[in-house]
Amino acid sequence: MKDIKCPKCGTVFSLDEAEYASIANQVKNAEFQEEIERRMNELRKQHEAEQKVSNAQAEQLRQRDLSQKEIELSRKDNEIETLKQTLKNMENQKATDLKLALTEQQAQWQHDLQEKDAAIAELKNQALLSQKEAELTQSNMKEKYENLLKQNTEQFEQKLKAADEQVAFYKDFKAHQSTKMIGESLERYCSNLYETTLRTVMPEAEFGKDNDTSEGTKGDFIFRARENGVEYLSIMFEMKNEADDTENKHKNDDFLKKLDSDRKKKGCEYAVLVSMLEPDNELYNNGIVDKTHMYEKMYVIRPQFFIPMITLLVQTSKKSYQAKQELELVRQKDADVTMFESKLEDFKTRFLRHYETAVKKHADAIDFIDDTIKKLQKVKEALEGSDKNLTLAEKDAEELTIRKLTYKNPTMKAKFEEARSNLLEQSE
Repeated sequence: MKDIKCPKCGTVFSLDEAEYASIANQVKNAEFQEEIERRMNELRKQHEAEQKVSNAQAEQLRQRDLSQKEIELSRKDNEIETLKQTLKNMENQKATDLKLALTEQQAQWQHDLQEKDAAIAELKNQALLSQKEAELTQSNMKEKYENLLKQNTEQFEQKLKAADEQVAFYKDFKAHQSTKMIGESLERYCSNLYETTLRTVMPEAEFGKDNDTSEGTKGDFIFRARENGVEYLSIMFEMKNEADDTENKHKNDDFLKKLDSDRKKKGCEYAVLVSMLEPDNELYNNGIVDKTHMYEKMYVIRPQFFIPMITLLVQTSKKSYQAKQELELVRQKDADVTMFESKLEDFKTRFLRHYETAVKKHADAIDFIDDTIKKLQKVKEALEGSDKNLTLAEKDAEELTIRKLTYKNPTMKAKFEEARSNLLEQSE
């Protein structure tokens, strides 16, 4: 037997084991129900909090990925716009350069055409003036012609006399000199002629005796012309002369092989033989003789053509040098354009490769986000399933009654009824 005190009236009454167990079960059922409700509320709140946190994390991750995607797309758009602008600038620059070149060419053509028109007009005017003068002076033409013929005849006779005197001088000069002195006189003549004529005109040029015998042979003089420190012309000179009474007469061609060899050894571009040999050969007396069919860049001249020969080669080589410089500049520009286009193509290739890589990585990130969303969806479904099970457990707890527990259980039903009757009797 156990004593139980009523909490309302304070009456103490005794219960046997079965009655006490029945009352204890009733008390436990009420506490269990409260505990279930408390745990259900806690689980529901925890589930809601976890759901909020999960949703917030998913939203934050989605916003961050979207922000990175927008930043990346914006950067790619900027790069594409920059590339388009660069290409557009290049096209505009090429169009501008082409238009400027055409304008300059048209201006040059127009200028040349105007000059030709002016020259034609001048010739017409001169012809018209000459015609008028001819008409006005027709009566005096015969007298003027006779005067002019007389004047030309006198000048020709004077020149012929001077030439005869010069020939006589050279013959007398040669007659009184040895073979060595004759050769040295020609060298001295050319050297003095250069010093008095070209030295001050071409201060950057060099002209002097070839004293280098390291190769076993040498020429007489070497001329080198430079511009801005760059050599654009070099000439190897050989001077040849002999007395008129020399028995074994030499020919100019006898000395060309040695002169060509000296030119190559001393690194000269041209070879010029200044010769008094073969004095009766009109080929050499009439001007500069080209021997390039025998030896490369080889010429034979008389002493009177010494300065004109240098001047001619200087002018020709300078123009060639300037043309080479302009050609090299054009080639350099073409190389720059080619290099620029190559760099641009390389940039396009690398840009497309990086863009394709970025697109692939972006797609991988989207796939990863999709996988994460699927996993979070599964977590959500699991939590929802847990919530459903908790709801069913709560429903089962609410539907749990003494009647259901004692259904088809007469022993327990009798015990509960007996306990209920005792409680009613004690309350009365």
